[in-house]
Amino acid sequence: MSRQSERPVTETAAVAETYAAWLGDALELAAATAGSDDVPVGAVVIGADGVTVGRGRNVREEIGDPTGHAEMVALREAAAAVGSWRLDGATLVVTLEPCVMCAGAAMAARVERIIFGAWDPKAGACGSVWDLTRDPLAIHRVEVVGGVRAEESASLLVDFFGRKRLIGSEVEEDLR
Repeated sequence: MSRQSERPVTETAAVAETYAAWLGDALELAAATAGSDDVPVGAVVIGADGVTVGRGRNVREEIGDPTGHAEMVALREAAAAVGSWRLDGATLVVTLEPCVMCAGAAMAARVERIIFGAWDPKAGACGSVWDLTRDPLAIHRVEVVGGVRAEESASLLVDFFGRKRLIGSEVEEDLR
């Protein structure tokens, strides 16, 4: 049994609708990467009061920054908006399961919850490959809700990588 299926999700319909709406904001940011070489991932940070305090999309290729993941951009913006590195009570909402770097940054910022769309079976650190956010040895643990609007989130990625492979195969053909 995969870790993903072991995870009970208990939430009310109203909470599920709120999470889906927040994920919609992240999906819009992910779509904003269209036309760039950046993987379409978007993230928002929702403050304890339910107001968006940070927004980000992948900009790693665009600005040549290895930390230019959507989550990192959104967490930096949120910290600047609240005037503190501590994001107590905040929720990080992202279209793709965070990697080790992003999950670690969320934990360091004391984010209360991470909500994400698509699972990342190659680099996910919230239950797929690693479960960093709920490691019993961690100083701060994070509630995780995965699979919110998963199909929409995954579709952006499948389309992006499909185009990359198509472009790659055309280049390969040109080289032959």
